[in-house]
Amino acid sequence: MVMINYFGRRAFLSLAIAGGLIMAMACSTPKNQTQLIPRDIIFGNPVRTAPHISPDGTRMAYLAPVEGVLNVWVRTIGSDDDRPVTRDKGRGIQNYFWSQDNKQIMYLQDVDGNENWRLYGVNLESAEIRDFTPFDSVQVQIIEHNKNYPNEMLIAMNKENPTAHDIYHLDLITGESRLVAKNPGNFLGWVSDVNLKIRGSLAATPEGGCDLMIRKDENSAWQKIISWNAEDALTSGPIGFTGDGNSLYLIDSRNANSARLVKTDLATGKARVIAEDPKYDVSGAVVHPDSREVQAVSFTRERTEWFVLDESIRTDFESIAKLQHGDFSINDRDNADDTWIVGFESDDGPISFYAFDRNTRQGAFLFDNRPALREYKLANMEPISFKASDGMTIHGYITFPPDIAAEERKNLPLVLNVHGGPWFRDTWGYNPETQWLANRGYVCLQVNFRGSTGYGKDYINAANREWGGKMHQDLIDAVNWAVGQGYADPRKVAIYGGSYGGYAALIGATFTPDIFACAVDVVGPSNLMTWITTIPPYWSSMKDIFYKRIGNPDTEPDFLMSRSPITRVDQIKIPMLIAQGANDPRVKQAESEQIVAAMKEKGTDYEYLLFHDEGHGFVKPENRLKFYAAAEKFLAKHLGGRFEEEKTPPIS
Repeated sequence: MVMINYFGRRAFLSLAIAGGLIMAMACSTPKNQTQLIPRDIIFGNPVRTAPHISPDGTRMAYLAPVEGVLNVWVRTIGSDDDRPVTRDKGRGIQNYFWSQDNKQIMYLQDVDGNENWRLYGVNLESAEIRDFTPFDSVQVQIIEHNKNYPNEMLIAMNKENPTAHDIYHLDLITGESRLVAKNPGNFLGWVSDVNLKIRGSLAATPEGGCDLMIRKDENSAWQKIISWNAEDALTSGPIGFTGDGNSLYLIDSRNANSARLVKTDLATGKARVIAEDPKYDVSGAVVHPDSREVQAVSFTRERTEWFVLDESIRTDFESIAKLQHGDFSINDRDNADDTWIVGFESDDGPISFYAFDRNTRQGAFLFDNRPALREYKLANMEPISFKASDGMTIHGYITFPPDIAAEERKNLPLVLNVHGGPWFRDTWGYNPETQWLANRGYVCLQVNFRGSTGYGKDYINAANREWGGKMHQDLIDAVNWAVGQGYADPRKVAIYGGSYGGYAALIGATFTPDIFACAVDVVGPSNLMTWITTIPPYWSSMKDIFYKRIGNPDTEPDFLMSRSPITRVDQIKIPMLIAQGANDPRVKQAESEQIVAAMKEKGTDYEYLLFHDEGHGFVKPENRLKFYAAAEKFLAKHLGGRFEEEKTPPIS
């Protein structure tokens, strides 16, 4: 549910669920309307995606379906010998990487969304699949693997204590995992040096902040070198050690509003600011695989903008930017650093991947993740900003149906699509839900309400204790802005979202029911007291952060209940669609069940969709398609947009 970005890694919160059947008539497509994009093109499996180059640069891996399930495929570069190397038949594989010896594909897999990830490896010669972490109710996290230790890895597991992840050294040949660093209970994450030694950690403090702990070697005691208070905790953290182990790169917002890239000398404690922006946080970094020096940083403003720090790659970045329009990222690089895998995102087409040759500075097109999208007219995402009720400037994006001319943007049905997190943000680029809603005839409004990341610590800290308060008021102000601009019909506005966005949808239906015509909640908490007291055990070290920013269930139960949708079910006047994964460890099934029971008792118009084989969001394409089929019929019924008719099987 809640997302925190530590150590440069992101945990994305899904938004999807299952479907039901609502009686409605499909809208025909007039000549001046854009062709309806089939749901399976938007929400089904990609044709191919997530390419990774082998460390030796000779082979390429990617994800593609096998009998409708995403699996890893491998081909030799320059050949057409593509073949699947994994055989998953359930949820599909979402996260994988090459072993540094080039002999295995490693991947993580859980069971029906329970997030107890296991680490598997498939031998590319024998096709043998090996479970390296055959432990029930244990979550694996990948900490470090590099070319200097091709047969070794560092992983974290909550094997000894479900509330804390310890560090294990994994031998990929013998399969033996050995405990090398014990979590005292409050460590949120770990940092390894290039020699596969854990020398850094991030410790949570009772005040809702974090301490950066460093040690000289594995036999030395931990020393606190930096304390980030609660004000800086969500906008600061380590990136990693330099190759010589003598310095550490940090994202640091102390003595500034925005999060800056800082290099700290561990011997002297002297820190030097490397890159900063007065308004926007550093959002990404390209790190050299050997020296571990930061070569480029990005700032996500209205769009992603790169700033090159290492002159040796400046021409590479300039050449990449010319390959196609859109915002690019460096997704992978081989060990020789000759070939980079580059991904491009644009707001009006699929995600495209290239293999960039640094010697010739030429990019070879690999594939689009959803090539069929190029056959349809997609909408453009436009950055917006407006003043909230208290004068704060709020940012976001608006997307209009692609067939609507600028002068015709009047009194349209609007869907307020609220992002999860809440410590996350919407960005420019291809967004399947945005294109789906625009194609169905709705204005899609995405708001980076206070509490969203990327805009500096004042922006994120303005959301403290404002769940159901000013965070929601920002959403109402956004709707009022769209209505005031003449874009939206105030009688045809829906609120829609997942995770925190699902909570926002429930708040919209219970706290401000006169604003919306209907609401769609996906895996959103309905009761902050029951939600915050049932977070996953491995989140327990973050509880003080939650208590500081949301509310303390031990000392403030009344406050938390006052911000809970369950307390205002009597005020619901609008139809509701609620969707939930039965195995969700972040927002338990009970969060949906209790508000559904209350609505049932009150006679409220609702639909409830439960997926027994999903967790916090929906991974299986059949579940995604079922949910979006129900959601677009629901929205069409109450807002009047278009939907795709269910395909009727032929009569045999």
